[in-house]
Amino acid sequence: MASEPVIGVLALQGDVREHHRILRTLGVETADVRRPAELHAVDALVIPGGESTTMGKLAERFDLLDPLRKRLADGMPALGTCAGMIMLADRIVDGIAGQQTIGGIDMTVRRNAFGRQVDSFEADIHFEGIHGRPFHAVFIRAPWVEAVGPACRALARVASGPAVGRIVAVRQGQLLATAFHPELTGDDRIHAYFVDLVKEA
Repeated sequence: MASEPVIGVLALQGDVREHHRILRTLGVETADVRRPAELHAVDALVIPGGESTTMGKLAERFDLLDPLRKRLADGMPALGTCAGMIMLADRIVDGIAGQQTIGGIDMTVRRNAFGRQVDSFEADIHFEGIHGRPFHAVFIRAPWVEAVGPACRALARVASGPAVGRIVAVRQGQLLATAFHPELTGDDRIHAYFVDLVKEA
């Protein structure tokens, strides 16, 4: 890996520009990824929020699913946010029939767990490995993690309300996933955490 890694953003659908913007404020070179050749040119990947079923169908149409699975299996770091968390899950609850994911994280994720668009909310969470004030998280038709395998570590949970205790951020090796949208907050600490993880890889 080059001393200054290039982080790709899966640019099929979703919050692509927002991730580019926050990564570039951290001094990171970024690139859109829509094709296998573009995937092979980056050192790490962000899988943005959006609509997980649409993202899976587009990844299949662009012949990206198998190359993505291989890159992750070979150790490429990745950050998945909201729909990206679903895409990184080995197992989904409440997915549509035949829904495709990339997988890579030994977790079970419940799609749209917090409800519909009108049930979107914001909450302060404590994120393991991030110091200082709580992270103000934005949840939009968000998933949550129902269960994790032994290799997967919960990094954040809902602190109050009816979903108290639900896991909303995880890490497994070089793979990081959040149920919320860190790219929408103006707080770059989760992206900085991911950039450090990429540089260590």
